[in-house]
Amino acid sequence: MPESKLGTALQRKGISVWLVRINNLNNETTMTSEKSQVKNNGVGNVISPKQRKTKRSQLAETQSSSRSLLNLTSSNKKVQSTETFKDTPDIVCLSHLRWNFVYQRPQHLLTRCAQGKRVFFIEEPIFSQEPLGKLDINEDSSGVVVVVPHLQQGLSEEAINADLQVLINNLFAEHNINKYICWYYTPMAIAFTRHLQPQAVVYDCMDELSAFQGASPTLKNYEAELFSRADLVFTGGQSLYESKVNQHPNVYAFPSSVDVPHFGQARNVQEPEDQAHIPHPRLGFFGVIDERMDIELLAGIAEARPDWHLVIIGPVVKIDPANLPQHENIHYLGGRDYKQLPAYLAGWDLAMLPFARNESTRFISPTKTPEYLAAGRPVVSTSIRDVVRPYGESKLVRIADTVSEFVIAAELAMQEDTPASEWLSRVDVFLEKISWDRTWASMMKLIDSAIAARDAEDKANSTGAAGKQAPNIITRDFVFDYLVVGAGFSGSVIAERLATQGKKVLVVDKRNHIGGNAYDHYNDDGILVHKYGPHIFHTNSREVFEYLSRFTQWRSYEHRVLASVDGQLVPIPINLDTINKLYGMNLNSFEVEEFYKSLAEPVEYIRTSEDVVVSKVGRVLYEKFFRNYTRKQWGLDPSELDKSVIARIPTRTNRDDRYFTDSYQAMPLHGFTRMFDNMLNHPNIKVMLNTDYQEIQKAIPCREMVYTGPVDEFFDYRYGKLPYRSLDFKHETHNTSVFQSAPVINYPNEQLYTRVTEFKYLTGQEHSKTSIVYEFPQAEGDPYYPVPRPENNEMYKQYKALSDTTPGVYFVGRLATYKYYNMDQCVAQALSVYKQIAVKA
Repeated sequence: MPESKLGTALQRKGISVWLVRINNLNNETTMTSEKSQVKNNGVGNVISPKQRKTKRSQLAETQSSSRSLLNLTSSNKKVQSTETFKDTPDIVCLSHLRWNFVYQRPQHLLTRCAQGKRVFFIEEPIFSQEPLGKLDINEDSSGVVVVVPHLQQGLSEEAINADLQVLINNLFAEHNINKYICWYYTPMAIAFTRHLQPQAVVYDCMDELSAFQGASPTLKNYEAELFSRADLVFTGGQSLYESKVNQHPNVYAFPSSVDVPHFGQARNVQEPEDQAHIPHPRLGFFGVIDERMDIELLAGIAEARPDWHLVIIGPVVKIDPANLPQHENIHYLGGRDYKQLPAYLAGWDLAMLPFARNESTRFISPTKTPEYLAAGRPVVSTSIRDVVRPYGESKLVRIADTVSEFVIAAELAMQEDTPASEWLSRVDVFLEKISWDRTWASMMKLIDSAIAARDAEDKANSTGAAGKQAPNIITRDFVFDYLVVGAGFSGSVIAERLATQGKKVLVVDKRNHIGGNAYDHYNDDGILVHKYGPHIFHTNSREVFEYLSRFTQWRSYEHRVLASVDGQLVPIPINLDTINKLYGMNLNSFEVEEFYKSLAEPVEYIRTSEDVVVSKVGRVLYEKFFRNYTRKQWGLDPSELDKSVIARIPTRTNRDDRYFTDSYQAMPLHGFTRMFDNMLNHPNIKVMLNTDYQEIQKAIPCREMVYTGPVDEFFDYRYGKLPYRSLDFKHETHNTSVFQSAPVINYPNEQLYTRVTEFKYLTGQEHSKTSIVYEFPQAEGDPYYPVPRPENNEMYKQYKALSDTTPGVYFVGRLATYKYYNMDQCVAQALSVYKQIAVKA
């Protein structure tokens, strides 16, 4: 009997297996090899094609409840011995998913786990007419031991669970599984594992399984029991976290992560032959095709744009393939191996997430979202909550629900979200924070803490003490929950968020003040100055602005800058007035646009900062405004610098002389330092200044660390020292109320300094004197600006690989991620990382 019909028949009889059979696969998936999907009762058999023969050993006892003889079947491939990982507990994973059907969250996590532990992945049973119960056991190439129970068809639910319990017991005996962690993907497995005594119980809730079509009516009850037994609950997305957070004291959100190097191959590889014949533009999708796909939307797009071609990769599950829309411009390619997906992505002009909005998609967090982005493909999605937040809100993914909206969004995305635009740079910055390596390291830190908490509870119970201790509560081993290294924006934001949620936080900084480079103070004349040069706050993020508004009132301020060029002070960024004043002309907006075009020099590939400027305004303006300034600032010619350096500076055809055009532009009413004071003024936060964290790390133990210092310094410069540009500041106070005609004047000429700032413009302070600062770029000194060159980025990638695999340490901010962030970007990144840190929001 086919698997789907068997499941229906069992349900009519009131019989429940683990969940709802294999056809309830997660739609976040990527494909596995079709070659490994051997037919067996309608599902993919997990036994490797490499397996040639098996050994079958009879168990000594007979199962009384089902009266079937139970057997273990193992492949010849040697399963890792207990001695290999004798000091670490094994992971015993109970899953409703087939290991070799699709490659998704369990595979990403458990293959990483298998590098340091034995991992047994126990699938739900396969039913057949054979009278013998048995286990097929095969070690995957990743090291994960895949265990597939085979049971006789027609057993009652009670008999199924009894047989499974005996099979599991014998698995444990044969493989010496003594110290172990139970890791559940399905609550249904509680029915035959509640007798086990693991060191910890983890429930990795990757979906709201009860909302899936055909879900067992008993699933909710089993989930409640699993909650009562679990030490930790992980959720596969933020929406799912919000649904589960009140059901357990230790729920942690671990949204979809991504293997960036794997999917990044799509930016450079050739597409496969079976796709190459399909015309462009191509809109692609990969994943399981089931009730979660919006079939009507797919058909509507194909009909609305017959010149577009929709490429659909993946198996069809739980829906009749005949019901799928059949159009000449829709191409169903079937399932593909996970390793092949980047090549298919390479040939797409746009990637789609055409999900229906129903109960089964309410809590999904599609793994394919960051995978598409890592491939450098523009993405359009329906309004799935965990795609809207954060991808839609960050303008990394376009959101559309109707056919007309989807078509418009796709047109814009294919025109604007391209590798040549700043969109891809923002994508790459975002993706750096969500690697599977980092996710697994964070999970393991929590698991270690949970085991320690259980041990402490057992000792307490043995001495008569009461009270279960949650793993995120301070024990005698930890004076603080978190050590935050650095009291600038990144460190202070995360410290405040953690402290507000009840965590004990120690903040340390080498300097003698808080606030990092944004530190301001009153000088000897009583004038408020910025010690490390001007800091002007601006952002388009409402979330960032509203968050900081908790700690400061604001003074409205729009920043304006002049540049000293050819003996004149003219607006920068270059605008209509700049051109008219510089050249003695009287152009209007339309004419100045033509003027720019007449000067611009076409550049086929925009790679360097010189390319950016010359392609926009030509070489004359490039020489006047940008070349010398950039040489002073970076110690390099713009032709040697990445395009991102000058891509930040726009040109305008109107008279808008504001330096920034963000929605929110303001300065803290009483200064930045006062804002930081308010942020860190919490009873759960302790601050130590003039302190190197390495000096106090052993004396004051903390459970986890947030590190905002230089990443190369953290790893003792293992791969060399990352290059930075520094600044020397010369502060002066003048006995006059006004020194210059603008807050900042840039000097893109032969002066040794790059700019002069007058602080009273920024602060609004009234004073009879005024204070200014000259900025002199230099190679040595405090690190300010990462130098964006390919060789430096390659060195950073090595450090990033180390940071991704360093458990219990979160690398945040400019220096820790080797990125030039504005203040609002530092805050946004810190808020984002805080949400990823395994603590309750």
